[in-house]
Amino acid sequence: MTTAQIIQQTDEHILGTYGRFPVAFTRASGATLYDAEGKSYIDFASGIGVNSIGYANSAWTAAVAKQAETLQHVSNLYYTAPGAELAAKLTERSGLAAAFFANSGAEANEGLIKLARKYSYDTFGLQNRKVVLTLENSFHGRTLATLEATGQEKFHGPDFFPYTGAFRYVEPGSIDAVKDACASGDVCAVLIELIQGEGGVYPLPQSYVTTLAKFCAENNLLLLIDEVQTGIGRTGKLFAYQHYGLSPDAVSFAKGIGGGLPLGGFLVSERLRGVLTAGTHATTFGANPVCCAGANVVLDTLTDSVLAEVTRKGETVKAFVQNLNSAKLGAVRGIGLMLGIEVKAPLTHRELVTKLLANGLVALTAGSDTLRFLPPLTVSDAELHAGLEILAKTIQLQY
Repeated sequence: MTTAQIIQQTDEHILGTYGRFPVAFTRASGATLYDAEGKSYIDFASGIGVNSIGYANSAWTAAVAKQAETLQHVSNLYYTAPGAELAAKLTERSGLAAAFFANSGAEANEGLIKLARKYSYDTFGLQNRKVVLTLENSFHGRTLATLEATGQEKFHGPDFFPYTGAFRYVEPGSIDAVKDACASGDVCAVLIELIQGEGGVYPLPQSYVTTLAKFCAENNLLLLIDEVQTGIGRTGKLFAYQHYGLSPDAVSFAKGIGGGLPLGGFLVSERLRGVLTAGTHATTFGANPVCCAGANVVLDTLTDSVLAEVTRKGETVKAFVQNLNSAKLGAVRGIGLMLGIEVKAPLTHRELVTKLLANGLVALTAGSDTLRFLPPLTVSDAELHAGLEILAKTIQLQY
C-alpha cells in the first residue's frame, strides 16, 4: 500500500482522535524508519519513548517470536515464567519489593492512585483522607482519573465532566505550596514526575525533591513517582529517582519496558507489599508472557555500560544544540536521552517538527514551545549525528 492508500483507509475506519502527520511508516531498523515509499528517517521519537532498544533488535525479536509460538497468554489466574523473571530483575535493580504488571502508563498510574487510597483506608479507616496531590504542568494519563491527576488546565475541559474530584495541584518547586495543600488533613499521597515530560521536559530541582520526600515521610503521605516516560533507562539510570537518591513508596513504569509491546506496571516498597490483596486490583493482560519476554531482553540489554552511553549521548546532543548558537533555539533541558529544546517565537514547535519530518528526522513536541527528543537508547553515534545534522540544516536553511 502507498502512503496515500494507508491514510485513506485509516481516515475511513479509525476514529479521528489523533492529529497525525501525513507519513506512513512500514519498516525500521536500529534508529532508522522507512515510509511506504522507502524514504528513510532518523528516529528521535522512538514511538514516544517506547522502542527503547531500537527496531529489529535480533535478541528481542527472537525472544518475542519464541514466546509467541510457545505460550502467548493464560491470564493471571496461573503462573508463568516470563513475568516472574521480569519482576525479579526489576525489584533487584530498583531496590523496591514487588511489582504489579499492567498494559499502559495510564493504567499503571491508576494503580498508584488505587494503592494510595487503599493504604490510607487501611491505615486511617473511614476518615476523608483520599486526595492525591500532583504538580502543576504535570501529565499522568488519559483515563478519567489520570486526566484529572494531570496538572494542566487545558486537559480539564467540560467534555468529560464529572471528574472524581479528589486531586489537588501545587506549584512545582514550592514546599510551602505542598504544606498549604496538605493543611486540611485530607491528602493521602503526592504523585510527581521527576522530569515533567509532556509539560516541556522540566527536571525538578534536587533540593525540592529531597525536602518533599522528607515532608511525606514525616506526615505519612505516600511518595509516588510517575516514571512512565523517565523510567527504564531513559535518563541514564534505570529509574530517574536513582539520580535523586530517593526511596519512593511506589513507582509506575511503562513505555520503554516492553521494547515496542504494550506493557506497564508499578513497583512498591516493602511496607506497601500487602496493601493490594487478592481481588483488590487486576487486569486481564498484565504480565502477558510475550510482552514480558520482550521486556526481559530490554532489561538485559540496558547494562551499566549501555546506560553510561545514554548519558554520554545525551551530553553530545546538548553540546551540539548549544554550539548551533541559533536564534531560533533556546535552552536545552533534560537528562540522558530525554531532552527538550526551547523553540523561540515566531517559530512554533509544531512547525519545526513538521519541517524536520519533511527533512528526514522524527521528533516530538512538549509543552507550549519545546522540541522533544526521545531517541532509542541504543541509537548509534552515526544515527545520532545524522539526526543532529538534519536539525542544524533545517534551522539554518529553512528558517
